[in-house]
Amino acid sequence: MKRLLLVGFVLLLVAVLGVGGFAFQLNSQATAPGAGTEELELEVPKGANARSVGGQLQKIGLIGDTLVFRYVVWKRGGLALKAGKFKLSRALSPMELATALEKPPLAEDEAFVVVEGWRIRDVDEALVAAGRADAGAYVKAASSREGYVAPFTLPEGTLEGYLYPETYLLPKGRIDPRVLVQKQLDQFTARVFTPLEMEVRGYKRSLHELVIMASMLEREEPLPSNRPLVAGILWKRIDKGFPLGVDATSRYELKSWNDRSAFLVKLRDDGDPYNTRRKKGLPPTPIGAPTYSSLEAALRPTPSEFLYYLHDAQKQLHPSRDAAEHEEMRKKYDVY
Repeated sequence: MKRLLLVGFVLLLVAVLGVGGFAFQLNSQATAPGAGTEELELEVPKGANARSVGGQLQKIGLIGDTLVFRYVVWKRGGLALKAGKFKLSRALSPMELATALEKPPLAEDEAFVVVEGWRIRDVDEALVAAGRADAGAYVKAASSREGYVAPFTLPEGTLEGYLYPETYLLPKGRIDPRVLVQKQLDQFTARVFTPLEMEVRGYKRSLHELVIMASMLEREEPLPSNRPLVAGILWKRIDKGFPLGVDATSRYELKSWNDRSAFLVKLRDDGDPYNTRRKKGLPPTPIGAPTYSSLEAALRPTPSEFLYYLHDAQKQLHPSRDAAEHEEMRKKYDVY
C-alpha cells in the first residue's frame, strides 16, 4: 500500500513538472555528493523503515529533502535496513547513503578500565585476561612512539606515563592495541597537557621530568591533597643531590608489584637504575600512569621545611625536617 502511495505521488509530480525535467532533477539530486567531509553517527532503531530513516538523515543534515531519499529507495527497489549505529560521511550522495545503510553496522563498544598508576605491563595483562589481545601485544604497541600523534614530543622508547588511566570504550572482542594507545595519548592531551600547556612550557623542568615525578606521586601518595607537599619534598631532594628514596621505583620492574621478596632484593641491588635509595636523581622512566592531580602536583609543588616523609600502616603521611626527626618517625611507626 505504501509503495502504491509513493508511486502515485511520483506520478502526480511527473504530471505537474513533466517527465523529463522531474526525472532529471531527482536523478541529479540522488547522485550529487554532499557538502563537506565530516563523519556523523546515525543510529537506526529496530523496526525502522525507509521513511523514518529519511527523516533522521534530514534532521542531522545528511540530506536536504526526504523526497529525494524516498525516490532513491523506490529506484533501488527497497532498502534492507539493519538496526545499529552507522558512521556516515557528509560527502556521500543520497544513493551512496542508502548503500551504506545496508552494510553491517558498527560493532557495539565495551568499557575497558585502565586503573590509575598501572604500568604498561599491567594494562597488557588486563587485556589478555579480558580476551582482548595477545600477551605482549600492548607492551609492543606502547614501546615506541612511531606512528602516534601528539601535540608534544613523545619520548623515545617506552610511552610509560603518557598513557592516561581512564575507562575507554572499545569495540567488542579482540582489538588492535595501537588503537587503545592512541586513545590514551589523546586523553593525556585533553586531560593534562592542554589545560597545563602554558605552565609546562614556561617551567624550569621538562614535561618528561614532570611525568616521571607525577608517576611516583601517583604510587607514593594515596591522597591527592598531599601530593603537592610530597612533590615539594622530592624536588628539594633532587636539587640538593639527595637520593629520592622512593620505594615504589624499585617495584617498577617486578612482574608482580606486591611481590615483597623480589622487592627486598631490588632494594639491595646497587646496579638497579630504578633503585632511588641508592641512585640520585629521577628514575630512567615514569613508573606508571599518573592522573591529572599528580601532574598538577609535580608542576605546582608546595614549598615546606620538610626534607623527608614516610607513611604509617594506615597510609597516613608523616613529613620530617631532618634525618634525626625522620629516624624518630621510623621508630614510632615501625616503618623501615
